[in-house]
Amino acid sequence: MNAQPIPARTNKDLDYRQMRRSRRRARFLRNYQYYLLLLPALIWYAVFAYAPMYGIQIAFKNFNGAKGIWGSKWVGLRHFEAFFNSYFFPVLLENTLALSLYSLVVGMPIPIIVALLLNEVRNQRYKRFIQTVTYAPHFISTVVLVGMILIVLSPSTGLVNMARRALGMESYYYMTDPAAFRHIYVWSGIWQNVGWSSIIYLAALSAVNAELHEAAVIDGATRLQRLWYLNIPTLKPTFTILLILSVGSLMSVGHEKVLLMQNDLNRTTANIISTYVYERGLIRGDFSFSAAVSLFNNVINFVLLVSVNFISRRLGETSLF
Repeated sequence: MNAQPIPARTNKDLDYRQMRRSRRRARFLRNYQYYLLLLPALIWYAVFAYAPMYGIQIAFKNFNGAKGIWGSKWVGLRHFEAFFNSYFFPVLLENTLALSLYSLVVGMPIPIIVALLLNEVRNQRYKRFIQTVTYAPHFISTVVLVGMILIVLSPSTGLVNMARRALGMESYYYMTDPAAFRHIYVWSGIWQNVGWSSIIYLAALSAVNAELHEAAVIDGATRLQRLWYLNIPTLKPTFTILLILSVGSLMSVGHEKVLLMQNDLNRTTANIISTYVYERGLIRGDFSFSAAVSLFNNVINFVLLVSVNFISRRLGETSLF
């Protein structure tokens, strides 16, 4: 069977390609100011996000600072196998998932409820006051927040234990109770961030056409019916995107707050993957092992992000990519 000859490029094809290049060049020159504004962000990501990925290879080596990354001995998957076979692996995985899922399940609906309630407030002065009160805790640093938690839950001078003693109960040191750690971590985080997280939903609710509400009122719809059939469907795309992003960082529980709340008595539930990486890498100096654990954590996050985004795209029209 004779091969078909490849058709030569015609002048028409060359003219079309030149026309496309001219259009792209003209579009770039017309919007060059926007590209210049985007350039610092691209440089930042290139320098601080992508360039450090060069060091990922130490997860597959026995890193020696004197020999450098390239001079260190290659050991393959030895550090991953050591982590998977260690006593800490199931404990760390359980603690991380429990804390993350608890935060996700409780932390996602509450900002929506706050945004819906604030959207129904008609007194603007009262609405601004509530917004200020709920937004303010977001600007409290993690160190100050944990200090406040320790003071409030102090067995001697804490408000909670003073109330317990007033009711005839004994003082209780909640920070030493492993079962109480997750509740304290999650609900203090909700108190700190619920107002700030509701801003996005309030912005989405502002896109609801007022004429739709007026038409619903004329048709006899109650406030609850308008909230259910008009406001909540408007929040669905925003909620889906935030859910995908939250699931994509499910394994990345912030170690700062956990480290500050952690002690020897609550470590059975307070020890998570990120704190374990900190302990092995920065305290013990086992950089290769900690890099392997951190890489495993990030790979799981990536798989979760792609999977949830795929499911969301198949079930609905909203997805990240």
